[in-house]
Amino acid sequence: MVPVDVRAVAAAEIADFAVEPFTAEGTTHDVYRKGEGPAVVVMAEIPGITPKVLAFARRLVDAGFTAVVPHLFGVPGLDAGNPKKVGVRGMALAGASLAPLCVSKEFTTLAVGKSSPVVTWLRALARQEHERCGGKGVGAVGMCFTGGFALGMAVDNVLLAPVLSQPSMPLGVTASRRRNIDISPQDLETVKVRCAKQGLKVMGLRFKGDKMVPDERFAFLREQLGDAFIAVELDDDDANPDALIAPHSVLTEHLIDEPGQPTRDALDRVVALMRDTLL
Repeated sequence: MVPVDVRAVAAAEIADFAVEPFTAEGTTHDVYRKGEGPAVVVMAEIPGITPKVLAFARRLVDAGFTAVVPHLFGVPGLDAGNPKKVGVRGMALAGASLAPLCVSKEFTTLAVGKSSPVVTWLRALARQEHERCGGKGVGAVGMCFTGGFALGMAVDNVLLAPVLSQPSMPLGVTASRRRNIDISPQDLETVKVRCAKQGLKVMGLRFKGDKMVPDERFAFLREQLGDAFIAVELDDDDANPDALIAPHSVLTEHLIDEPGQPTRDALDRVVALMRDTLL
């Protein structure tokens, strides 16, 4: 049994967000919401909705948006990326919560040229949030494991500002996987048409030395989307040196939240894209 204090600390981190279930396509997930204004769907990276993911969501709230954070995996609010803080029991809780991820039918973790089924649920969520929050449309930010989800969501015309922060799937173990992203050819073609005919812009963020987001993936996106793809590529030295892993998470773990820092500039560019597109 995990001590109550670990769960209590996690719950306190996310207590300022309202939570309610959302069901679509026979699937239900809790959704955390905060703020007013047009909706921006924030999809957490592994290990889940950490305090730093929540800090990014609050930044969007401060900029005049409704942050919509679906709980797809992990323990909401748990600082699972910081083993020194949560301890052995906290890491055990995080590990147990992520175990189903590998076998869930909602996520395409191995196949190439497929959109994860959960993207259909996310599109439905975006449509609901547009009706609920108003504005011109909806933004979406995917991170790492969920990075490509934002691109898949852009099939729907309601999605106007997709951001792919360190999109890491499929794992770049072969040349073909490195020159790919987790979206079906049909969905990618729809996004390309939107870019060409509607002026849709797609932003991608990565550290140049990040092996999980190889050069070839961004080259592929440039070839497919042309000038509609806005690539924000940072030197590894721009990453927060206090992070526990190699440079990877531009908007969260490796953010140096100080004016003039390249990672802060990248975050500001994401917020500016939302403002320019949604407001």
